[in-house]
Amino acid sequence: MSDSVIAGRHAVREALQSGADINKVLIQDSVNKGQVKEIMDVARNNKVVVQTVPKSKLDGLTDERHQGVIALGSPHEYMPFETLMARVDGKQANLVILDGLEDPHNLGSILRTCDATGFDGVIIPNRRSVQLTDTVARTSTGAIEHVPVVRVTNINQTIDRLKEKGFWVAGSDGAGKMDYREMAADVNTVLVVGSEGNGISKKTLEKCDFVVRIPMVGHITSLNASVSAALLMYEVFRKQNDIGRG
Repeated sequence: MSDSVIAGRHAVREALQSGADINKVLIQDSVNKGQVKEIMDVARNNKVVVQTVPKSKLDGLTDERHQGVIALGSPHEYMPFETLMARVDGKQANLVILDGLEDPHNLGSILRTCDATGFDGVIIPNRRSVQLTDTVARTSTGAIEHVPVVRVTNINQTIDRLKEKGFWVAGSDGAGKMDYREMAADVNTVLVVGSEGNGISKKTLEKCDFVVRIPMVGHITSLNASVSAALLMYEVFRKQNDIGRG
């Protein structure tokens, strides 16, 4: 499984206009931008990231004549938000929202823990975030086939919709007032985990019903994002399941 590479101006334009699942559009830095303006406009209207790169980058991705333009499609299908909501309707459900996570190894590990703890899905933004890639799939060791990933335009609006459907939202932040072991996790729960460097954005943190911290008594002041997510997921699992399950 690897990124699907679409090469050439016509092919990329057609893929974007048809609504194909595109992660990113790469434009050669020496290309006349006026000649690819339509492609760039359609990509941005579709909320697809456009990145300028050297010709060597494009040459390394394909042997085809790319004309200075390549689109990278998702190697794995995303689940629509409404489909995920229909799947969890009427049942005890737990989700993870990743706010700006960038490391594919972390996403793969989080998917693996989601599968282990019975979490129902992962929600990621379609910009400024790692997407489903070959590295994510390998790191997940097969969990990517069992844990749906939803890609949304706006994390904060998505949180509002989840609250309307009865979910309680817990954000993880070092400045949180509540020890994560104190959180009420016997309800439908959404765990929000931030990026590796900056954590959860301020506006998203304000959307959380409560903010929890993971206590640390050592010399290092932060945990890897996938480790933090795993601790939180297993705390939810512990509070929702009797000892002996699994």
